[in-house]
Amino acid sequence: MAARPFRVLPGFGLTLGYTLSYLGLIVLLPLAALLLRLLDLSWPEFWRLATTERALAAYRLTFGASFIAALVNALFGTLVAWVLVRYQFPGRRLLDALVDFPFALPTAVAGLALSSLFAPNGWLGRWLVPVGIQGAFTPLGVVIALTFIGLPFVVRTLQPVLQNFEREVEEAAATLGAGRLRTFVTIIAPSLLPAVLTGFALALARAIGEYGSVIFIAGNKPYESEIAPLLIVIRLEEFDYPGAIAIAAVLLAVSFVLLAVINLLERWVSAWQH
Repeated sequence: MAARPFRVLPGFGLTLGYTLSYLGLIVLLPLAALLLRLLDLSWPEFWRLATTERALAAYRLTFGASFIAALVNALFGTLVAWVLVRYQFPGRRLLDALVDFPFALPTAVAGLALSSLFAPNGWLGRWLVPVGIQGAFTPLGVVIALTFIGLPFVVRTLQPVLQNFEREVEEAAATLGAGRLRTFVTIIAPSLLPAVLTGFALALARAIGEYGSVIFIAGNKPYESEIAPLLIVIRLEEFDYPGAIAIAAVLLAVSFVLLAVINLLERWVSAWQH
């Protein structure tokens, strides 16, 4: 009889039980509580609360700024990942570590730092405001904050793909007479596209739910620079729990859609690499 392979962790049944219990308490139970409260609302009431003029303005800013920030990160995050992987230079390890800085920095601290930087009397604001660029207390400030917190998602998604990319393919293209631009457009870019899209989706999902770093730089003016997560907090402070639940349900639905898209993109990346 063949000996059973030694396993460091306990058996499948026990570990699966712990996994389901942990996920149930941390993830499923809060979601179930929200859905149960949502069921107390009739469809007309939910639609009325979720589509007020103020809520629609908050959705437009939240989704629009998140999309723009994720798009900027997809572009410049790809460039940062390319430089970190393809080139050796002094300070490279420090630059690589700084990419994770938005992960470690408390979001409130990030918001305060950005608002101080882009305020009219800030280091950058004193030069930008006179030329008409209002970086703080405007919708542009929301984009800046969301770009700051979303950059690591794109860079860390692309780095493994670039590290595993076969240089021989580029060398073969060069020997066949292809220039650098043609090699990038026809060979490198199609290979990176699935990973770029995955990083874009991750940054977008993170930006939609961001709160701490945004409220300090946004200005939080209703109908102008007020994000949806902040409106939920305001509704709770007003004891308008149905209104808060309705807006939260909209964000939750969008998050589920993005989660499904991210999983599909990850499968696409895995199939592409194999």
